[in-house]
Amino acid sequence: MALVPRPHDRALAENGVEHLRVLIANERRDRLELLAQVVSGLGHEVIAREIEVKEVAAVTAREHPDVALVGLGLSSEHALELIGEIVHEASCPVIALLAARDPAYVREAAKRGVFAYIVDTTPEELQSAIDITLQRFTEYHSLQGAFGRRAVIEQAKGILMNQHAINADKAFAMLRDHSQHNGHKLADIATAVVQSHLLLLPPGTQPAAPEATQGKGRRSTPSPSPGS
Repeated sequence: MALVPRPHDRALAENGVEHLRVLIANERRDRLELLAQVVSGLGHEVIAREIEVKEVAAVTAREHPDVALVGLGLSSEHALELIGEIVHEASCPVIALLAARDPAYVREAAKRGVFAYIVDTTPEELQSAIDITLQRFTEYHSLQGAFGRRAVIEQAKGILMNQHAINADKAFAMLRDHSQHNGHKLADIATAVVQSHLLLLPPGTQPAAPEATQGKGRRSTPSPSPGS
């Protein structure tokens, strides 16, 4: 196995590598211990070492790791179950570690939410792979957040269209102007509109979907010009 801790690995951490809390999981105890040595040698904290599928979810939820490393042990199905449990509980990327290329396993791991995979490598390359994965994971969540904010803004526009009998452009202008005048982010204003609307709904009433709400707003106004 190429992942063998060496004396200078600790220096890598002292030269600016970010300290991470790492969960490692592998069905093979010998490889689990070896990987733990490598991760510690890179200056990171091994917060958990798991073998049993039934235990890994609870440990993940309790420890909140920055990254999880799952090695392919004796059984690919066992490793896939580990990945599935960690992904279900973790808000961190899961990286699959392989001793050799295995396209079929990688495809199945991807279906279960693994964020990256690494074929046996050196500690330095493992650190680089972790850094790249964390960067991509952060970008991924930023993108998810952007989509979430857009959805809230669209819902708030629909509410304003319905309440004021205006079109989408005017509803957005209301949100934008309120944001500028009060110094709050547009997404925060939209969230406040949506939450206030939900509080005013009769108990048991389901809020309308943004598309349906916007449609009501359009029907209650005169036909807008193409530029409106």
